[in-house]
Amino acid sequence: MNSFRVLMMKAKRWIYLCVAGALLLGVLSVAEAKKLVREFSGSRSAITAEFEVEAPWLIDWRVSSDYYQSMGVSIALINAEDDTHAGSVAKTKQPGAGLRLMDEGGRFRFRVDSSMANWTIKVEQLNEGEARHYTPKTSDAF
Repeated sequence: MNSFRVLMMKAKRWIYLCVAGALLLGVLSVAEAKKLVREFSGSRSAITAEFEVEAPWLIDWRVSSDYYQSMGVSIALINAEDDTHAGSVAKTKQPGAGLRLMDEGGRFRFRVDSSMANWTIKVEQLNEGEARHYTPKTSDAF
């Protein structure tokens, strides 16, 4: 009877370790889902440096200002290879933030037209599992 108890205790310990390991792997895979590719920020108009991403990816933008009545920001996505307009990311006259899921990869840059505003743009690489949490915006949506 004692050997059976010892065997059952070892089995329970093994099950707990397996469950803990599975949970840890799940947490790590979620933590590694997003990868920051580039971050840009400024307080005036600018054209950012080029960056390269694969689909799917996320544009995370934020705008703030001390001059709410006079501010304005427009953010456009530009194809880096031929300098053509790839889409409008944001256009606002108020502080705010937004996300845009992109389902086409490539080499890009942003054109930011800013008046009396501070802006930050993050480009984040996603995996397929993370991308399912967002609604995609294709080039047809621009």
